Amino acid sequence: MINPKLIKKDFPIFNQPDGKQIIYLDNASTSQKPESVIAALNGYYREYNANVHRGVYALAELATERYEAARQRVARALNAHSDEIIFTRGTTDSINAVASMLSNHVTAGDEIVVTELEHHSNFVPWQRLAQVRGAVFRVIPINSDGTLQLEDIQQYITTRTKVVAISQVSNVIGVHNDIERVINLAHSVGAYVLVDAAQSIAHQSLDLHRMGADFVAFSGHKMVGPTGIGVLFIARKHAASLEPYQVGGGMVFEASKEGTSYLRAPYRFEAGTPPIAEAIGLAAAFDYLATTIDMTELQRHEAALTSQLIDGLNSIKGVRILGPIEQLRATGHMVSFVHDRYHPHDIAAYLSTHGICVRAGHHCAQPLAKKLAIDSSLRVSFYLYNSSDDVDLLIRALEQL
Repeated sequence: MINPKLIKKDFPIFNQPDGKQIIYLDNASTSQKPESVIAALNGYYREYNANVHRGVYALAELATERYEAARQRVARALNAHSDEIIFTRGTTDSINAVASMLSNHVTAGDEIVVTELEHHSNFVPWQRLAQVRGAVFRVIPINSDGTLQLEDIQQYITTRTKVVAISQVSNVIGVHNDIERVINLAHSVGAYVLVDAAQSIAHQSLDLHRMGADFVAFSGHKMVGPTGIGVLFIARKHAASLEPYQVGGGMVFEASKEGTSYLRAPYRFEAGTPPIAEAIGLAAAFDYLATTIDMTELQRHEAALTSQLIDGLNSIKGVRILGPIEQLRATGHMVSFVHDRYHPHDIAAYLSTHGICVRAGHHCAQPLAKKLAIDSSLRVSFYLYNSSDDVDLLIRALEQL
């Protein structure tokens, strides 16, 4: 069973010297960091700060060993090969990298498919690629409850489809998409599939080989890891056919006036000095989660908090909850809502005076906001250190609004 009170002791931010209480409910944006992750970052800078894959002195060799051990740790956690794990700056960087690398594989008249649920980071790069290459940009719409319209998905994924990009979980309304169905259909017509796992990686175990996507992207900072580190999974079968997103630095095998050749994956996709400390911190984040919680228990814990919040919001006049409520009760870790009298930004600022941190805005998903006929909403998102007391405090503050 998840014990938030005990878990909070691992996170310095919840143990302020002045005793100030922080009710942190913006985990879909970024999570807090445990002492072990902070120690891993400090350990690199204090004890073996050196560049990787370059020096033959002891510090450099130790840094390289720890950096590559981090890659192997991530690969084991995700059931992937270590040469399929590329370290990037985050989900946005990863998706832009794939869009760039697939540019030569997309021609005029091809179709690029996304969904109406996507974060801008998994919408705009594909829209731009379609514009540059003369491809058709198609968007799978949502139903009134926020779920994808998959009943007639064959009209969106066709023999002309070259790329399908889809989030596993919406960052706004928390809906879980049927990515298995989408991946199978896309592969049946020969399309590449990229899965944005930014909102799922922190809340469930991922088996990337079983998932079967060609590319998977996520960030470390949403799963108690550092900022500035992301992972891009590139299925081994595609590595040799993709031109690197960036060139230079340590990804070069041989350079001359006549031409340049590149190293094999994963190094061919990691130009320049990589995020060394951040990768080591990400490995520490995977270790922390593996030794602290069971993902199935975490999902039950978050779903219980989500259901408790939905019940509380339903008792407040003027509140409208967004998304598929019954699905959220069963598997959710976030709830977004609007009030018919108060603007989300005003409510968020008011809650801040109670020490409650929630997100207000369009959440970098304006196409979805427009479909829902709103300009912004309030989003409450949970994680392992949140408790039913946090929900009670939030509801009481909203009742006093």
